[in-house]
Amino acid sequence: MNNALLGESGIQITLFLILIPVLAGLAIAVVKTYGTYKNLQKKRQYLDFQKKVANLSPEEIQEYEKRGEELGYQLPSNELSGDLPVSDQKGIITNINSVEEILIIPQKKSIAAQKYISTASSTLILYFLGFSILWLLVGTSAGEYLGIKFVAPDVDHSSWLSFGRLRPVHTNLVFWGWSSFAMVGLAYYVIPRVSNVEIYSVKLGYYSLILMNASVILGSLSLMAGINNAGGEYREYIWPIMALFAAGICITLYNYLKTIARRVTKEIYVSNWYIISAMMYVIVILLVAYLPFWQDGLAETIIQGYYMHQGVGMWFMFFCLGLMYYFLPQQLNKPIYSYSLGILAFWTQILFYTLIGSHHFIFSAIPWWMQTVAIVASVGMVIPVVAGSANFLLTFNGSWHQLRTSYTLPFYLISILFYFSGSLQGTAEAFRFTNLIWHFTDFTVAHSHMTMYGIITFMLWAFIYTLVPRLTGKEPPKIWVGIHFWLALIGLMFYIISLMIGSTEKGLMWMAKKPFIEGVVHMAPYWLWRAIGGTMMWISHFVFAYNFYKMVNRKEVIVIPTTPAEILEAKKQLQNTEFKPTK
Repeated sequence: MNNALLGESGIQITLFLILIPVLAGLAIAVVKTYGTYKNLQKKRQYLDFQKKVANLSPEEIQEYEKRGEELGYQLPSNELSGDLPVSDQKGIITNINSVEEILIIPQKKSIAAQKYISTASSTLILYFLGFSILWLLVGTSAGEYLGIKFVAPDVDHSSWLSFGRLRPVHTNLVFWGWSSFAMVGLAYYVIPRVSNVEIYSVKLGYYSLILMNASVILGSLSLMAGINNAGGEYREYIWPIMALFAAGICITLYNYLKTIARRVTKEIYVSNWYIISAMMYVIVILLVAYLPFWQDGLAETIIQGYYMHQGVGMWFMFFCLGLMYYFLPQQLNKPIYSYSLGILAFWTQILFYTLIGSHHFIFSAIPWWMQTVAIVASVGMVIPVVAGSANFLLTFNGSWHQLRTSYTLPFYLISILFYFSGSLQGTAEAFRFTNLIWHFTDFTVAHSHMTMYGIITFMLWAFIYTLVPRLTGKEPPKIWVGIHFWLALIGLMFYIISLMIGSTEKGLMWMAKKPFIEGVVHMAPYWLWRAIGGTMMWISHFVFAYNFYKMVNRKEVIVIPTTPAEILEAKKQLQNTEFKPTK
């Protein structure tokens, strides 16, 4: 049975794709370790240098001073020409103010200088990011407690904390709280920057922030109280509560569109294509999911598949890809590899992703042709995923060395690799044989964390670590950023690999007609590893929150100058700020 299982293409593809982030993590660890070793080596060389400098003889010092004067010499501008004015009596020098371009060779033009973001806009963005981190902590704390319940199911007997009520609290908080708040807040920076104007209305931004927060708070309380939509996964908020969130999104979309309409650049950069499309799609998705007209019987299952997958692919994924097209080039200080690949990925994702919702219901009562269309569209998703992943990775060309010293680029790289591996693993999971094994098992939980966590959350962390220091002028403690990265990545790998192995075995047990309870008992050790990995991920979120606090904390650090250069600079600043009496 095992040999036959490994011979299935869907299983082989999944194993290969899981290896990609694992090997990438090992490569980053080796690079970082090597960088640490080189730094220690340089420190040792520097200590030797200091000893040598301390023992310099007067003759050697004199020789260095002499050589320093020689190297510091600069030729005066008038030494060769003298002070006479330039004269061109023969009229030989003409047309010096024009530049002739070779028309067959495209000329690279410098990017127009952009205005710095206003304090009001910066504060709005930080509020969005601050609330997103709050909901990340609350939402994943609920998830951590749920993971504990798999190992100790009788830890409590409160109806408000029961698994059936707390699980949608976890998923909706990380969906509509953490991810959505972070994306909207980051877009309040990206859209004005690529349009080269200020945001249309900061006040409207605060209105959307209040409405979205009200939706998340009321939604969580109602779910814990047992008041829910009962219409399927990720749409458990009742419609009046979800309407608050939708209103916040509509206001935000209006704010974004008005900003883009006032842009001073002719082109609309690809980031805005993705972001605006995601905003428009989520409104459509919510209307389709909550309007009752077509949700009778089997149609509700079809709508659920559409809503669940479009929520992930056309809201979170589409939005974050748009942010990636801005922040990755900014962080690498180079343009995106190919604008055309970005547009190809944009249109093909719209074409294929909107058709794949039914691949969650293979072998169900849904019409066979609809299942087949979903599988074909899932395979079609190879085009936008490969185009996007290649575009991002090729943008790294010539800049791979930055991984050794950067604390943000590992987040970018891992999220891109998870985008490739997690998305294509979803394609492999849509095959009929793999769907037969994995459907209704914990494999779908592993896959959702591989995508929503490995792709979306790692991308958002990368963007936040890139942006916030630019807004506040303060860097996070680099050692704690490293701790955050490794706790999250290793914890995620423990989480998804253990569930994937256990779920495959459970699915095979079901296919062999073993009793259901045997599959439950069989999962016990894998659920333990899930809890261990989930705990590491959960701890990393508090580390991330601490890093965010350090980036926005306004408390100034007092540094006492010690070197001669620092002392002279301090003296100069004091002289510039001395009290001068008014006349």
